[in-house]
Amino acid sequence: MSAAGRAIIGVDVGGTFTDIVAVRGGSVQTVKVPTDVVSTERSVLRGACEAGVADAAIFNHASTHGLNAIITRRLPKVAFLTTEGHRDILDIGRCWRPLEGLTNAGWRRPFGDAARPLVPRYLRRGVRERLTATGETLIELDEQDARAHLRVLRRCQVQGVAICLLNAYVSGRHEQRLRELAKEELGAGIEVSISSEVSPLAKEFARASTTVIDVFMKLIYADYTQRLIGGLRPLGFEGELNFADCAARLVPVDVAMEHPFQVVFAGPAAGTMASAHFGALTGDESLLCCDVGGTSTDISVVTGGSPYVNTTLELEHDLVVNALSNEVSSIGAGGGSIVSINEFGELTVGPGSAGADPGPACYGSGGTQPTMTDACLLIGIIDPAGFAGGRMLLDVDAAVNAFDRLDTSLSFGARVRQAFETGLHNIAEGVANVAIKHGLDPRDYTLMAYGAAGPMLLPAVLDLVGARDVLVPPYPGLFSALGLVSSDLVYADSRSAYTVLTRDAADGIAAVYSEMEAVLRSRLASDQREAAEFVRSFDGRLVGQTWETPFIDVPSGAIDGDAVDQMIRDFHRVYGARSGNMFEDLPVQGVTYRVQARLPASKVEYPRLDGRAQGSPVPLGATPLRYLFEKDVMARQYSRDSLRSGDMIEGPAIIREPLSTTLVMADQMATVGTFGELRVTRNAGLR
Repeated sequence: MSAAGRAIIGVDVGGTFTDIVAVRGGSVQTVKVPTDVVSTERSVLRGACEAGVADAAIFNHASTHGLNAIITRRLPKVAFLTTEGHRDILDIGRCWRPLEGLTNAGWRRPFGDAARPLVPRYLRRGVRERLTATGETLIELDEQDARAHLRVLRRCQVQGVAICLLNAYVSGRHEQRLRELAKEELGAGIEVSISSEVSPLAKEFARASTTVIDVFMKLIYADYTQRLIGGLRPLGFEGELNFADCAARLVPVDVAMEHPFQVVFAGPAAGTMASAHFGALTGDESLLCCDVGGTSTDISVVTGGSPYVNTTLELEHDLVVNALSNEVSSIGAGGGSIVSINEFGELTVGPGSAGADPGPACYGSGGTQPTMTDACLLIGIIDPAGFAGGRMLLDVDAAVNAFDRLDTSLSFGARVRQAFETGLHNIAEGVANVAIKHGLDPRDYTLMAYGAAGPMLLPAVLDLVGARDVLVPPYPGLFSALGLVSSDLVYADSRSAYTVLTRDAADGIAAVYSEMEAVLRSRLASDQREAAEFVRSFDGRLVGQTWETPFIDVPSGAIDGDAVDQMIRDFHRVYGARSGNMFEDLPVQGVTYRVQARLPASKVEYPRLDGRAQGSPVPLGATPLRYLFEKDVMARQYSRDSLRSGDMIEGPAIIREPLSTTLVMADQMATVGTFGELRVTRNAGLR
């Protein structure tokens, strides 16, 4: 909490629901409202009003608003200016094919000219100029040629311009002049992003795609942010507004809008941050995090208490953005996943989703196709009168009719059972793929189950994955929003400079860090500069390699010959740990240098749950679980609010709360922890 004891609010805008949490003292208030897919700020403002935003000191926001615009191609018209002869860099990409495209001659890159380009080819223009790899001028910028291209773009009525010239990460002078020309020819109000400021990093395509995404986000979020701020003020909010970036780090809104590409994928990352924060409280530092929502399951990894962070992220296959991001793998498996019969007569689940509109058939909003939510309703896991905190009454008959309409010879019970089991296997396969990718043994990891559908499905996935146990945190249906009140305020910068690490290189490396740290200090308020912790790292490689090993620690303080020697030793240590081989006789080359200024922020505090003085938890009653077994099985029902620390519940059981439901299978045990968490384990007494 703030010094004044005012509230902290976190908002996670998803594709189906908008989740709001308000932390006041030791209490957490939760609000869930349907997302307005046309004007998402309306959902945020509706939930903020209900959460009592007037007394909030801090308002932390994460959204997939920009990501959805990229995916659906509902984008403003922008142009791309690059060095002459290279305008097709956005079409070529990295020439990487996905696994399913390796043997498919008809496969095309989703953002290429043959599919759905972000910038059509006629709006991509090559300007006569060239800098060398050392920043020297090979060909001067031809301003007359540049103006001719800009006049064409003016007639095309572009709303923004992305500029990415070759080798501009070494020197941005040509890009800066080209931006001045764009303002002169297209108007001072035109949005322009230049790669030397947005992403001054090596590798041309990633720098180009990042710059294009940045100008899109400027155009999309500029209006959105103004509407959001304009809507919060009448509600009485006068505090700090922060946006979360792709690693769920908090950034003041004005700083975030300088380079808004950093916030394009914020929502899923917040759940990973919430998991790491809560895992530190419970002693769970090895987590396979599963956010099971209405449309997808987002899977991420926490090892040693820290999320796995990438230096880039992919919005679509090969569409790269140079932003530090919590690695999140998404699969089309969620509560809204559609159950259908394929051309071979097989029952399949997903990846298509009913989404929020029209939603599952049982919503009664016009949906006619059966979904996982419909299956869970018919099985008896979901209470039709208690869904979404009782705000939505589910239509059982509509769910029955949806399954009846499936074109299959399977019996009705077999349809429901196979839909449920297929959905579980889809999630299990996604979790296993992530574990294999990172070389992890699931037996050493806990499944963190959150998202509205996570606690309902993950316990049934436990044996399929072979994980240690399942952990259901408090408020699982809005857990990603809690990640927004579990993170620190972070300012970050990075630069590329190919440098072979020797003692003689110390001055050049020190100059790079000095420049970046000066920029970050200028962004901090005077009272923040003393409190900020500056953390350095670099991405390096063995001389001759193509790809870097990221996030090697760099000593604080003066960078001299001894510091460079330490950087070399740390590189070889980390390289050996990650690859299994060490080549200490080979020289090391620094490629990208990074620095963060971290400011501790107010975080959610989970209250401890009292134990039970005597007796055991009393069930609300029992409900039949249908279709999963040869005959109905009765499952005891409990209210999560009535449980106390140390309570143990044998399955089959259902634990209900306003915005989620936890299913405990017949051979499992759920134990209530110190902070109200539910730990689902295999019941050794039944094995």
